[in-house]
Parts: sequence; structure tokens; C-alpha cells
Amino acid sequence: MSPPRPRARAVLSLLGGLGPQLLLLLLRPPAASGDCSLPPDVPNAQATLGGLTSFPEQRTVTYKCNKGFVKVPGKADSVVCQNNKWSELAEFCNRSCDVPTRLLFASLKKSYSQQNYFPEGSTVEYECRQGYIRDPSLSGNITCLQNFVWSKPDKFCKKKSCPKPREIENGHVKITTDILLGATIYFSCNTGYKLVGAASSFCAPMGNTVGWSAGFPECQKILCPEPPKVDHGMIQEKQNSYAYGQSATYKCMEGFTLHGEISIYCTVRDDQGEWSGPLPQCRETDVSPTVLKSTEVNVPATETPPTPQKPITINVPASETPPTPQKPTAVNVPAAKSTAVPRTTLRLHATSAPKGRGSAPSGHMCITLTILLMMLETVG
Repeated sequence: MSPPRPRARAVLSLLGGLGPQLLLLLLRPPAASGDCSLPPDVPNAQATLGGLTSFPEQRTVTYKCNKGFVKVPGKADSVVCQNNKWSELAEFCNRSCDVPTRLLFASLKKSYSQQNYFPEGSTVEYECRQGYIRDPSLSGNITCLQNFVWSKPDKFCKKKSCPKPREIENGHVKITTDILLGATIYFSCNTGYKLVGAASSFCAPMGNTVGWSAGFPECQKILCPEPPKVDHGMIQEKQNSYAYGQSATYKCMEGFTLHGEISIYCTVRDDQGEWSGPLPQCRETDVSPTVLKSTEVNVPATETPPTPQKPITINVPASETPPTPQKPTAVNVPAAKSTAVPRTTLRLHATSAPKGRGSAPSGHMCITLTILLMMLETVG
């Protein structure tokens, strides 16, 4: 194929400079009688063509607003093909604020809930949600500003307060922050008790007011099972039930001796009662006789044992008429307190005078008695 002539190139260049819609009109085949060409342009909107370039009689084409623009309520957004011409269409897309800000504590009044067109200067009004109460000193409105952004809302609704939590017997109520709408409180029991019911509750809306979502629980005493038995033993003052901290005390039968701790205690693990350990044991008592050892008594000796003395015999001559014989007279001299003194025995024997002699003079007796008294003094 030979290259296009200069005049042909110029024509193609001219066609390329035309708008796409005009180009389609020039290049499309001749329209049938009554058909319409492409629909007219609408400011801030685009027609939905579906790839068509020719539209038969009574065909409708709808427009869609460009991004950042919103259809003005009550205005038409489509055209109709009638006798090779499109119907008239006024501008219907305009700038608008987005859907009003969603607030946690308030919602739009119903009159604004279905609206989607909010031009500059538009105002919407809120009402408090359930569980909140209106603060009359603050405004409940917001406005679409010149830059098509909503004004910042005041916090014109405040949380309602739940009733003050009641006390739990043998337990505790923990308030983490406050008791206003949405707050959570927690329940717990003292050691030896278990929680029966909810472990927490939160302040929730209830009609026109607020209240706790769950009922308050109870703290139930934890009991241990029956104390275990011990062979040859028994429990003193046995009870019908044993709670946390109580003890069971054992004793053994006659003839057995207890080994180990005398008592066990009721403890708690995972909200269940269990006994401490280990258990005592009752073992048979040892009855073998006890052997007694002989006991020696040591008597301390005196420092210097005294030398025993022999008895001293004194012969007293008898008179002519011998007196009645007398038994030997023993004179016992007591020992001193610190040193034991042996007893000295004095024996007096009456002797008869020699034959052929007369009676002994009386002076002999006096001498004898004098010597006796001297000896007694010496011994004493």
C-alpha cells in the first residue's frame, strides 16, 4: 500500500483535533429517521451511555453527578429522545457536605435522617441517644461550612448514672472508673467462699433510664468433704460439715499411739474444698517391759577418819564387904558436828581386896572417881 498523500494526512490530522463526541457523530453511519445522537453535556455530571452512539425515539439517558457533587433534591437528572432531539435538562449537581457526622452520644433527628444534600450553610439538629441526658447549656446543631465541612459538635449529651452498687456479703464490688453508662464493675469473694452468679456487670440503657445488665451474685461458703478415716483412730468432736479454715483433730484407740500432726485443715483450691495433709497414723504401742538399772548411793567419806580407841578399863578395889556387882557402864560421847568421833566406852570393874588385907581405905575410891572425871573431861 502506498503511503498517504499529503492532503490525506492533513485531513486525518484535522479530524483528530476534534472532540471525541463530535468525532463519533462524523464517523457514525447515518441515523435512522427519528433517532437521536449523543445526549448533551450537563455541568458536573456524566451521561450513562452504555457504549451507544445512536438512541432511538423515546430512549432515556440518565446522568450521574461527578465526585464531590450531589444531586439537588427535586431536580431531574435524565433526558429523553424526542423527534431526533433530546429534552431539556437543567443543572442538577451541586457541591454539598457529606452525610452529617455520626455522634456516639446523639443521633440525627428523623427529619434529617433521609437527606443527602447539604449545601453550604445547611444546619442539622441532633437528639440524645438512649442512656444520655441533654445539657441545655450546649447547642445540639452543626452547620455545613463554606469549605463543605461540618462544624465541630459540642458534647451536649451526658451519660446517665446507674444506681450505686450494693455490698456483697463475704465479697467485694470493684468499681474501675465510675458507674456511668457503659461502665463495668467486677465481683469477687473472700477466701473460703465461691462466686455464684455473674462475675461482672455493666451499666446499660433500660428504657428511659440506665441500670446494671446482670443481677448481683452471692458468695457461697466452700465446704470440705467428710474428713478421711485413719486406721485405729477417730475424730474428736466430729462436725456435720467443715468450712474453710476449720480443722479435724484425730485420736488413737487404746493400745495405739498417734504419729504425725494431730489435726488437718480445710483448705481451698479452684473453688473446691480439700484437706491439708499428710494424715496422721495410729501405730501399735510398744509394750515391752522397762528394765530398771540398780542405783548406787555413794556416801561421802569424812576428811580424816578417826582412829578407833580401845575401851579403858579401871579397876576399883572393893571394900571388905563387897558391894553388889554392877554391870559395866558405858559412857557414850557424841561426835562433833563436822567430824564423826568414835564412841569411847569406859568400863568400871569392882575388884576384891587381896586376901589377908583389911578393907580398902576410903581415899582409894575418891582417887578412882577423880581419875574417872578427868578422863571424861579429856574425852569430852
